[in-house]
Amino acid sequence: MDTLESLKRKIRSADELQSVVRTMKALAAVSIRQYEKAVESLAHFNRTVLLGLRAALKNRPRDAAAARPAPEGKLGAIVFGSDQGMCGQLNEQIVSHAIAGMDELGVGPDQRVVLAVGERAGARIEDSGVPVVDTLAVPSSLAGVTPSVQELVLKIQEWNAAQGIERVVLYYSEQVGAASYQPATLHLLPVDREWLARLEEEPWPTHVLPAFTMGFDGLFSALIRQYLFVSLYRAFAESLASENASRLAAMQSAERNISERLGQLHAQFNQQRQTSITEELLDIVSGFEALQGAD
Repeated sequence: MDTLESLKRKIRSADELQSVVRTMKALAAVSIRQYEKAVESLAHFNRTVLLGLRAALKNRPRDAAAARPAPEGKLGAIVFGSDQGMCGQLNEQIVSHAIAGMDELGVGPDQRVVLAVGERAGARIEDSGVPVVDTLAVPSSLAGVTPSVQELVLKIQEWNAAQGIERVVLYYSEQVGAASYQPATLHLLPVDREWLARLEEEPWPTHVLPAFTMGFDGLFSALIRQYLFVSLYRAFAESLASENASRLAAMQSAERNISERLGQLHAQFNQQRQTSITEELLDIVSGFEALQGAD
């Protein structure tokens, strides 16, 4: 049976742990909102890029090809996970989703080049028997997302130059609620021809028809680069928001468990203290009766 001193130590440790959990929960909630705002701002920029693409496609020369057919051969897969723990099943879910997605594409294991964003995601992928060629660190804040996107773009260019990889797919977690998320897939390269065709057929939102003066090839290439940047940035932001959403849910569960444990410890402490007081009173009464009998 625990003594009063050991129970005091356990209660003190549980209080300290509860304080840490509450702090982490608050930080996760703040981070979620930060990345949500980034995604919202990115949506406006993405709309501008898509309008530019629609304007370019509606006025493109007849002999200009907007996109190439999907190439065969090696696949470049980028899996977004986490560096830190205490984020629930986020890494397990996204890794399972990525491996299943690569299997559905019909690409053999020897034709897959996998890059992991986050050490824990990379470790999970390798545990599944899929080699990881490189691992990038997860940005610790919103300010670090842009340099990470630039680094990722350089990696994709290296793949294309050194190994001829033209097909790139992103696997990341997409936030669907305050504390919930789901795996998502984006075929980054090559740009989907059907998607471009649908974009070209959409009606222009105003009565003023678009026009441009620069060459189609230069304009189209610049807009596609912006589209790729937006797509990578969004994958980072959504993944970070999902990581913090998962951590928030985990901290909420931990806080409930700690509160229940504290209630049990306090009840046990009060019972133990009452038992100790009762034993001391009985000792006093017994001593008094013994002295009275001796007199």
